[in-house]
Order: sequence, then C-alpha cells, then structure tokens
Amino acid sequence: MIATTPGPLNLITDVAGLAVGHAAEPRLKSGVTVLLPDEPAVASVAVHGGAPGTRDTELLAPDQTVGAIHALVLSGGSAFGLDAASGVQARLRELGIGFAVGPARVPIVPQAIMFDLLNGGDKDWGRFPPYRDLGYAAVSAAAAGAFALGTIGAGVGATVGGPRGQGLKGGLGSASAVLPDGTTVGAIVVVNALGFATVGDGPHFWAAPFEEEDEFGGLGLPSPIPASARTIRTKLDGLVAGANTTIAAVATDAALTKAEARRLAVMAHDGLARALWPSHTPFDGDAVFALSTGRRPLADPATDLIAIGAAAAAALARAVARGVHAATAEPGDVVETWSAAFGGAR
Repeated sequence: MIATTPGPLNLITDVAGLAVGHAAEPRLKSGVTVLLPDEPAVASVAVHGGAPGTRDTELLAPDQTVGAIHALVLSGGSAFGLDAASGVQARLRELGIGFAVGPARVPIVPQAIMFDLLNGGDKDWGRFPPYRDLGYAAVSAAAAGAFALGTIGAGVGATVGGPRGQGLKGGLGSASAVLPDGTTVGAIVVVNALGFATVGDGPHFWAAPFEEEDEFGGLGLPSPIPASARTIRTKLDGLVAGANTTIAAVATDAALTKAEARRLAVMAHDGLARALWPSHTPFDGDAVFALSTGRRPLADPATDLIAIGAAAAAALARAVARGVHAATAEPGDVVETWSAAFGGAR
C-alpha cells in the first residue's frame, strides 16, 4: 500500500524546477498557459481524443531525436491558438534558451489547444489572432510558486457539460501528490470537456473518491447514486458540437526516459476518465503531456513508475474538479459557474 499526500501548494509547481505563467484577454474569453522548466525537461505525450489540435507532438515519441523540451503551451483559440507557441519561442529566444544548432538557438515548445470560439467572447480580432502575443506575455509572467485556479490563463474560455442542458464553466485546475519516498507528482489541466465533471444533475464531482482536504467542496459522491448519473449526457444536449477538448500535463521530479514519460502520460489519462464522463470522445481532443525534471533517480524503474503513474492519474482527476469548482463568473458568459448552479454548495 502506497499513500500520498498533497504537496505544500497542491499545484504542479510543487515539482521543483517548474514555473507556470498565464495570459488572457477577458473580452476575447480566451487565454494561454505556459509550463516552464528551469532546465530542459524530458517529455512525451498521449493523445486519446478524436479531435486534437497540437504542435510538435511527434518529436515527443520515444524514438525521435529531440530529448527534452524548453516549454509546454496550453491554449484556447482552437487552431488559431497554435500561434501561442511562436510567442513563447520568441521570448525564450530573447532569453537565450533553446536547442543549440551551431550559433542558432531553437526553443522546443510543444503545444495543445482547445476550442473556445463559441463561448460568448469577442473573436473579431482583425487580421492576426492575439495568441502569439499572449504566449509571449505568459512566459514573461511565469513564476514558481502559487497561482490561481479556475477562470485564468487557458481556462478563461473553458466549458463543460452541465445540468439542464445548459453547461457549466470549466477552467484551469491543478493538484499535486507526494509519494512516501519524497517523489513529487503534479498535474495541470484546462477543462473544456464534451462530457460532465459532475454526477447527474447534482453538485458532486466524479473525481470525489480522490479528493484531498475538501479541495473541491468535500461533497463526496451522492448516496444513493441518482439514476440520472447513468444517463449519457454531453454538451451536445445544449451547446454546439465541437466546443471541446481537455488538455493537460503531468510532471514529476523523478528521472524518466522518454519511453517512461510516454507511459506516464498514458497512465495519467485514467484521471480524465475518472473525472469526466464521457471522455476521449470523437469530439474531444484529449491530450496529456508528461514531463520529468530528472531530479530524483528511480530506485526501481519498473515498480516506481507504477506508483508515479497512479499518483499522476489521481492528481489529474482532482485537478479537473478543482478547475471547474474554482471557475468565476465574467461578463458575457454563456454558461454559469458551478458555484452559481449549485448555490456555492460547501
């Protein structure tokens, strides 16, 4: 039996050597979040949704040449949001960060995007979308330590399925776990799912069995489980098709190879399946990245990875619920927050 506890911040920045930055445009109802390791990080990715939008994910396969990344970007904006990585690259290049190719420096910046074009924001941005500038700003704002959850960064425009076919605001969530040997695992997620994060028509979260210290209300699961919980419902009941995709990253200070990071990303997807129902649909682009800062050698790579992957999946499930729970109302919203829908239940 292996017990875990949340890290001091209960955020992905409990993994030493990681910083997080956000930039958003409230009028646009969209934004960018960037994850910055202080040294290049081993990374891989697993994409299990049917409608992904990504950049530079092929190079994260274990058999590809590039061994580490300099930043990871999560962004709104659908395909337009892929410009954000260019802004991140621009700022990193100014800082002298990148893969050295002779005298040139090429920052390696994979990215995933989610669809938030129909969420009530003003998307009339003119000739060029703003995501390059938002990516640049997110790097400039990046810091280690605490950061807010909910309606921030790439989570500003997120939505999920909700009661009465009206949907709920999604958001940016994060959580962490520390294993008994001191290994730290963290998760960060932009929750913009086709499915529900909550059970039936009530306030309870599917992630409730993994909750730590009442971090998203302490409601547990409903008892008895309502019949409505067995009804398959999605945003297609009220919102438009295609307005989806949950994008996430998990990170650890354990030293992993690219192949081990790939397995960690695959295992972490269980957290999405535990927190969102349904998940991994043809209309979701569900992507989970895995990063290793390499600060703690594995005592037994085979068995240690089992515990790290299980902890990452649980942290990601918790992060999903925390992101929805923390969402706040903004002018022009087309859906309500969890707090508004359920009267701030605990």
